[in-house]
Amino acid sequence: MNARTRLSSKGQIVIPKDIRDALQLEPGEFLDIVREGRRIVLQAAEPARGKISYAEFRRRIPRHEGPAVTIEEMNSAVDAMFTAKGRE
Repeated sequence: MNARTRLSSKGQIVIPKDIRDALQLEPGEFLDIVREGRRIVLQAAEPARGKISYAEFRRRIPRHEGPAVTIEEMNSAVDAMFTAKGRE
């Protein structure tokens, strides 16, 4: 599906209705703009993830089983993970 539009003096463009409908674009929706040489690519932005309650978060994330871990141990494990990735 191709179309042609004109750039306004304010730098605005109109996306033709048939293209908006085909892509299910709604007013106020965000679009990502990507420059590829002299091409401009518009793509629908990924929808924002919905917020969940703390209770729903606890339901989705299993409770930790095992001994407690200190912040220092966590930091050390993360550092080791990133150091290992740097060597790959």
